[in-house]
Amino acid sequence: MTLKLPRPTRTAVATAVGVALIGGAVVAQTVPMEPIQWDKRRLDTLDRNVRRLERAVMQRNAAGQPVLVEPDPEVITLQARSDSMDRRLADVEDTLRRVNGDVERLTFGLDEAQRDNAALRGRLVDADRRIKVMEDAAKAEAELNGPIVANSPTGGAPTDIAAAVRLLETDPARGERALQTVIATWPDTNQAREANSRLGDLYVSRDQRADAVRVYAAALQGWPTINWAGETTLKLADALIATDRKTQACAALSEYQRRYAQGATAPQRTRATQLRGRAGCPAN
Repeated sequence: MTLKLPRPTRTAVATAVGVALIGGAVVAQTVPMEPIQWDKRRLDTLDRNVRRLERAVMQRNAAGQPVLVEPDPEVITLQARSDSMDRRLADVEDTLRRVNGDVERLTFGLDEAQRDNAALRGRLVDADRRIKVMEDAAKAEAELNGPIVANSPTGGAPTDIAAAVRLLETDPARGERALQTVIATWPDTNQAREANSRLGDLYVSRDQRADAVRVYAAALQGWPTINWAGETTLKLADALIATDRKTQACAALSEYQRRYAQGATAPQRTRATQLRGRAGCPAN
């Protein structure tokens, strides 16, 4: 038996049923699903379903109806992005290799530059040292070749001659100039005579006998009564004989005999006798 309702009533019922269905669907969408409890029974069921699916796929393949599995668009997109990242990574690796090569070349260039700088520093130091030596030599040359002028480094003749003698022992060239300065600063003094006598010894050591005669004679001018005068007279006679001036040597030996022989030492008297023999002086 079929119950027929009037059209307005059916419409109202349909509307109510629709509202109820819509409401139920909304409720179904908003209520969260309960998580699946994967117990042994569920896992066995899943395994059986997978095996049936595999057999179905194999049967379709055997029947000539292969199962085509279309790739997921998201997977394709991810693969494309992965390929792009691989290419970019390869580009980065190439760039790093080029940068490393540039760094190695720069490092090598820097090492070479450092070696060159060290070599240049060494050459500059050597050049500075050589220039310093040349400057010192030029200064010393100018000092030694300059005109002799009166100058007293110590302020007194005795201390000036003592300083000159000390300098003569360590630096003969400067010592020679110091003796000449004493002579120029304190003329007609015993210190000037001693300076001439010491200059004579210096010239004899250089085999400059003629110069030795000149300064020995200056030291003995006026025949001073100084303790070194007798010895200097013998040196003068020896230098005169060496320069082939035997007559003057005999005259000097005669002055020695008259002025200094009495206070002479035995070696000095012996030497005087030898010099008279070399010069061929007549017997007194």
